[in-house]
Amino acid sequence: MYAIFAHSGSQHRASVGDRLSLDKIDAPVGTSITLGNVVLCQNGEAVSVGAPFLNGACLTAEVVSHAKGDKIIVFKKKRRHNYRRKHGHRQWHTVVKITDIAVA
Repeated sequence: MYAIFAHSGSQHRASVGDRLSLDKIDAPVGTSITLGNVVLCQNGEAVSVGAPFLNGACLTAEVVSHAKGDKIIVFKKKRRHNYRRKHGHRQWHTVVKITDIAVA
């Protein structure tokens, strides 16, 4: 059984026991959270597709950790004008473990 859900502008595929890295969620480590916006759910041969989301379907996940991602470099330059700017950025993300998939 797996489900595809939308979170923070992107879609993720998840099964029970999977660990996913999502955009930062404001929840303490060890707490249980509910992820809605389930787009598709597959259980054996049965496939349920939402329009756009499935009613009553949700995923339960446990917050494992909060961390920063890899560093990206933002470099701006204008030729022949002695203009150069270099900035770095590290995005926060939350690692969650899927504990249950509920479909009504």
